[in-house]
Amino acid sequence: MTPDVEHLLRIEAPQVLGALVRRFGHFDLAEDAVQEALLAASRTWPVDGVPENPRSWLIRIGYRRMVDHLRADQARRRREQHVGLGDVAMQEPARRAEPPSETDDSLTLLLLCCHPALSSVSQVALTLRAVGGLTTAEIAHAYGTVEATMGTRISRAKQQLARVGARFTPPTDADRADRIVAVMQVLYLIFNEGYTASAGDELARVDLTREAIRLTRMLRDSLPDDPEVAGLLALMLLTESRRAARTNADDALIPLDEQDRDRWNSDLIREGTQLIDSAWIRREIGPYQLQAAIAAVHAAAPSTDRTDWPQIAALYLWLERLSPTAPVRLSRVVAVANAYGAARGLALLDDLNRRHQLDEEPLTRQRERAVRAHLLEMTGDRRGAATLYREAATLTDNRVEQRYLLDRADRLT
Repeated sequence: MTPDVEHLLRIEAPQVLGALVRRFGHFDLAEDAVQEALLAASRTWPVDGVPENPRSWLIRIGYRRMVDHLRADQARRRREQHVGLGDVAMQEPARRAEPPSETDDSLTLLLLCCHPALSSVSQVALTLRAVGGLTTAEIAHAYGTVEATMGTRISRAKQQLARVGARFTPPTDADRADRIVAVMQVLYLIFNEGYTASAGDELARVDLTREAIRLTRMLRDSLPDDPEVAGLLALMLLTESRRAARTNADDALIPLDEQDRDRWNSDLIREGTQLIDSAWIRREIGPYQLQAAIAAVHAAAPSTDRTDWPQIAALYLWLERLSPTAPVRLSRVVAVANAYGAARGLALLDDLNRRHQLDEEPLTRQRERAVRAHLLEMTGDRRGAATLYREAATLTDNRVEQRYLLDRADRLT
């Protein structure tokens, strides 16, 4: 399958799913029908060419598969009220596969996948499958698990949506804001997993970062006046701009302060900076805008030693007040150390550990040791730093990160 066909299928998948769910309901069956339609297209289009109206083609094939699924489901359930639904759908002209709707179903589908009844992991998995178009195997790889386990998780998520009666309709005014927050959190998690993979032989998963950016662009198209959505997209673009400089030719990790900034993507920096600037002037500041502002300060600095670290430390303090999470607190330690010295950073880290146990928190347990090791190295405690680098290496399943930490330890002993 050519990259152009693959890209087209990924864009059309949520629209086809939306059309089927709107007509039939049954999110789980509709999603299976869409996957079968996409598979048929991946086999047919490279040989016969892309049809004139690819969305209509996919809806027609998905519609037929959906009717087949409903008939099989009716036979299994033997429910009198459902008998004949598939026949009626095929026989009545009004219920035949309709032309593709002009309505963009992407946002509604995102909101459905991020239903509050689902866990965050299930929300991410279902979003990647239904909206992102990733296969179950690709999602399983992103989470370092086997395909069967991820398939079961996705299946349970769809069953949970059916149990709670989730429907393919826009959210009400009462829950719209909360659902948008959930969508942004899911896209943020997808990007983070792609930017530094939790496991594997590669530092990053480019397919996940690219997909997170694509979906966030789609979200912003639906909500062009939302400053936090703009902030989230800006954050992703500014962070992604550094990807090429994060590893060398041997795939070894290069920390931020050693990166060749000429390799940073200037187009992404320009777009991200413009986005955060336009959102910032609205003075409706949220966590994603603050993180994007921090990334913009980094992007504007010609070198590490000319970075405005006091400003970054102040922005992290503001961010901590809005979003008092362990990762934010640990990032403030790094900023304070760079702005005011390693000793002050260590004092802040000790204080935060006493009050918030960053060294025990699952989200920061590994990185806390790496940060402390770096600060100890800055103060001249080579032995203590080496010990902590090695300890941090045992707490990550990302082999690129492991090698970097062990190399740092070896250089100090």
